[in-house]
Amino acid sequence: MTSLQNAQILSRPEYNSPVTETETLIDIAPSAGGLFDRKPFLVRHHLDNHPLFGLSRLMQLAQYLPRECIEYNAGDLPVSLGDSPTPGNGLSVEETLRRIRDCRSWMVLKNVERDTEYAKLLEQCLDEVSMAVGGRIANMRQQEGFIFVSSPGSITPYHMDPEHNFLLQISGSKTVAIFDPADRELIPHETLERFHSGFRRKLILEESHRGRAREFRLEPGTGLHFPVTAPHWVRNGDDVSVSFSITFRSRSCDRRETLYRINASLRKIGISPVAPGQSAWRDGFKLGIHGMTRSVKRALRRARRPDGASVSRRGARYGNQF
Repeated sequence: MTSLQNAQILSRPEYNSPVTETETLIDIAPSAGGLFDRKPFLVRHHLDNHPLFGLSRLMQLAQYLPRECIEYNAGDLPVSLGDSPTPGNGLSVEETLRRIRDCRSWMVLKNVERDTEYAKLLEQCLDEVSMAVGGRIANMRQQEGFIFVSSPGSITPYHMDPEHNFLLQISGSKTVAIFDPADRELIPHETLERFHSGFRRKLILEESHRGRAREFRLEPGTGLHFPVTAPHWVRNGDDVSVSFSITFRSRSCDRRETLYRINASLRKIGISPVAPGQSAWRDGFKLGIHGMTRSVKRALRRARRPDGASVSRRGARYGNQF
């Protein structure tokens, strides 16, 4: 999608209501709601001058977050990185942020909702998303925020993510090349089975498939909805880029992931499973057996504990790999 096409979409009346003191942070056109989790679509937002995204405040955030919530590396990367290790940039977190304009790097601050100010902002943004798309989100949970800070010209290699995502461009620009999540030539069911089972390696984009992408250029004040597991890669513009990714999981997202994990287990024992969504009764049967198995395992764990208490386990979240 060209910049002109972006501008034509965002100039429609539904994106340009008068600004008031009580304006929302995110504007989603009513016509876009029906595309949720099926197709990418553009949104407007009013965060591009928000003080939480200034460099000095981001430096404070980076100092506050635990080290495991900060990932950074060199930004001069190929579109397809595959299983090759991501090269570092040889700098500290503080140096990377301070020199982001010229150090040719990429950084993500993960789970920024650990800071109460960012938590409130994330909550408001996702409340507005939920209202805008109506009943299409069941059981919104695991709400998480990520801030990406990237040098001019840096590349985020081809990959996909396991949750619902709206990427809001705060400063600078970037071009997102995003592919149809239902294209099984690009991402076969076997790839999704491995992905949802935890093997979340970077993907390989065949040169012959690059033309299948839709391109969206994001400028300050615009954002993009990413359907779950929609493959994509990103190229920064000529200035430092700051983006705010607001993510969450839902009942449909969890259900799909569970079915793919079940199918991965079936494939290991020589069964060729029917893909999720192709047979309602098979999906229901698999989920029923899976639920009963989990209940039995929980009961056995409680029985083995002296006090009979259950063990709470929250699986390690994959998050945005890049």
